[in-house]
Formats: sequence, C-alpha cells, structure tokens
Amino acid sequence: MKKTEELRRLLENSWIPAIYEQKVRKRRTRAVQLPVPAKLNHAEILFTLLGIELRVAKRRIPCPDLATARYLQVFARLGCPTVAIPYDITQISPLADELEVAWQRLGLMADHLTTESPSARSRLMSSAVKEIREAIGAAGAGDTMPEFRKSTRQSRN
Repeated sequence: MKKTEELRRLLENSWIPAIYEQKVRKRRTRAVQLPVPAKLNHAEILFTLLGIELRVAKRRIPCPDLATARYLQVFARLGCPTVAIPYDITQISPLADELEVAWQRLGLMADHLTTESPSARSRLMSSAVKEIREAIGAAGAGDTMPEFRKSTRQSRN
C-alpha cells in the first residue's frame, strides 16, 4: 500500500478534502481566489495597522477577520488557487478550527509513518498535499457570489 493511501486511510474523517466536500461545499458558499504557488507553502497571519493579512510567498492577502484568515491559511499552505468559503460568517470559525486540527493531524501522521528520515517525511507531505490540492480542485470552488432567490412568500393579487 502506498504511504499516501495509508495516510488517507488513517485520517478518514480528518482528511481535508472530506471535510471540504462534506461541510463546506454542501453549504451556500462563495469562491475566493488565492494568489499562491501550487506547492506546500508557509502561510503566516499578520496583524497590521490596516487589518489582518495572510502572507504567503511574499504575497499579502487582506482578510476581513481572523476567522477568515485562519480558514484561508490552511488552503494557502496547500497551494489551492481557488477555494469556497461559507457565505454565512458564523460558520467560518468552527470550520477553521476543524481544518487546522486536520492539518496538524496530517503532519503528525506523516511523522508516524516516516520514521526513517526527514526527507522521507518531506516526500510524503509533498505527495499528500498534491493529492489534497487535486481533490479540492475537483470538488470546485463554486460561484464567486451565491445565487439568491428573488421570489417572496407573499403573493401579489
């Protein structure tokens, strides 16, 4: 069995694409473009005088609040160019918590599976991140703005 398949099997419900498909894409979302390279990135949240920003590979992405920055940080680390973000801002923080825990578990399981060398861990993380990025890309980011129903409950007679 390939190491990435074993990693996915061990993580089951904490597999980031599973969380994305089951808990993000099933809700009303909007698409966000992230100008990040398609690789494993270092993403850092910055608190500036102008607000909260996410810095990835010398690029700064402005974020409206900390919950959104934490949510986008996970996908910026993965190198996803477009992702869906819940339209309801109250849902972002719990999803950010769950995605951050899943990211940490991914790193811990990679450490557990590759005890032989740091380069083996790096290769496993790179292949897992590539697989996650492809799965998130396949799930899609949806529309830039969600569709709103224009009908009302009152009938006009």
